[in-house]
Amino acid sequence: MAENFQLKLDNELARITTEGRRPRLLLHVCCAPCSSYVLEYLSRYFDITALFYNPNISPKSEYDYRAQELCRLAVEMPLSSPIACRIEEYDPAAFLAVSKGLEQEPEGGERCTACYRLRLTQTAQIAAKDGYDYFTTTLSISPLKDAVRLNTIGGELAEEYGVPYLYSDFKKREGYKRSIQLSAEYSLYRQDYCGCAFSKAEAEKRKREKN
Repeated sequence: MAENFQLKLDNELARITTEGRRPRLLLHVCCAPCSSYVLEYLSRYFDITALFYNPNISPKSEYDYRAQELCRLAVEMPLSSPIACRIEEYDPAAFLAVSKGLEQEPEGGERCTACYRLRLTQTAQIAAKDGYDYFTTTLSISPLKDAVRLNTIGGELAEEYGVPYLYSDFKKREGYKRSIQLSAEYSLYRQDYCGCAFSKAEAEKRKREKN
């Protein structure tokens, strides 16, 4: 039977609410559209820092624009508590290193798994160093992202770095649909590829075939 990550999140949020505390959450963010629903949802329970660390994104202009859109959303969107943005320096070499030998993998394959681990490892390291109570990622909101793989990696890193991982599957309860609504409401830039050069090439191929 598949694990219900939404139920795990519900239980954790109920426990936090019962304890009457507001933990600090380091939230890895892939882009503003994906973060919109997650910020709306979790800002009721946590003091959130939105971490933009995505060395897979190509080119740098795309990285900078997505980071800019995240910071704009954090300012413009009325949330239950203010959101801090932390934008990491662009480091494409980190992604190239973990994707070496996996260049021919299809989207959603082992190259993506390595990319998930790269970004979540950086998040876990920062969370441990800076004393956060939890860490997690917005990535599971996408219908194209494997929540089982993401949560498995998150759980492993929680053990390694000693910071609890907030298990989640944000696409549940129409989270993805809500993110589309919020994206339209705030006129957010919605990219048509995940971020890396491989996903961009695949998106362009789909466009050609459609035309």
